Amino acid sequence: MKTRKLGRGGPEVTELGLGCMGMSAYYSGRDDKESVRTLERALALGITFFDTADTYGLGENERLVGPVLKPHLGRIVLATKFGNTWDEQGRRGPIRGDAAYVRQACEASLSRLGVETIDLYYQHRVDPNVPIEETVGAMADLVHEGKVKHLGLSEAGVATIRRAHAVHPIAALQTEYSLWSREPEEEILAVTRELGIAFVPYSPLGRGFLTGEIKAPSDLAADDWRHTSPRFQGENFQRNLDAVAEVQELAKRKGCTPGQLALAWVLAQGNDIIPIPGTKRVKYLEENVGAADVTLTAADREEIDRILPAAAFVGARYAEEGLRATGL
Repeated sequence: MKTRKLGRGGPEVTELGLGCMGMSAYYSGRDDKESVRTLERALALGITFFDTADTYGLGENERLVGPVLKPHLGRIVLATKFGNTWDEQGRRGPIRGDAAYVRQACEASLSRLGVETIDLYYQHRVDPNVPIEETVGAMADLVHEGKVKHLGLSEAGVATIRRAHAVHPIAALQTEYSLWSREPEEEILAVTRELGIAFVPYSPLGRGFLTGEIKAPSDLAADDWRHTSPRFQGENFQRNLDAVAEVQELAKRKGCTPGQLALAWVLAQGNDIIPIPGTKRVKYLEENVGAADVTLTAADREEIDRILPAAAFVGARYAEEGLRATGL
């Protein structure tokens, strides 16, 4: 698999990474054995970029991926995140970016992962009550101490990105981006490219919707987080399903799956873009990796933009509380 660089001063990683969130949280059907097989298969396929966070499964995801990936440190990049808090009952707490919490969260992640250094450490969501200079300053201290190698932000706005980068180089910005979430094209991508920051799209498959596998809300388990997403509800669901039918037709003509077409489109947006499609199953991992072999010509991309403009999909990315947390 080809590689891309995590920012001007960062390491090279495979052009597709692996998002590990769904192995432990938000999507129904946790299966740790299958998740471990998926991680091992990803390593065998040569993937070198893995993404987790302290909040996924309330720490359980870090405990799951750490032992599998630890023997491969040095040739892979392991990213985790902090900032979203929870209480002992698993209820969402405030976003925190104060210096004391940055250090506390890092130490906890190092312990759960079982590693001495975190390759890429993101602030998961920006704390609106703490200056970004304090947060990134504390993160930079961790770099100087050897506990973290590179810094990242997630779902940060333009002004925040600039202020953060002025304190310490930001290697990567992680934000939702796909055929059905094109908001970063408005301002964010221009700023990350100006500053030499890699752009890491999460949910590049539209939380699975772009694969064409979801035909009705009832296809999702009752406890699946996606039931809370406006894009999976009511009239929005059907309108988005109609748009996915266009993806399916384009994919058929290209000789690939709809998911592979969606990933190939993200990859084609620039060599500074490194998507991290998430899965907990080997068969979907292997399908996703196949997207790297799908070539979209300029004519293909023009047709996709014509048939599926930014407004083709409807509904907010998150319910109101989730949108407030993005800070965008």
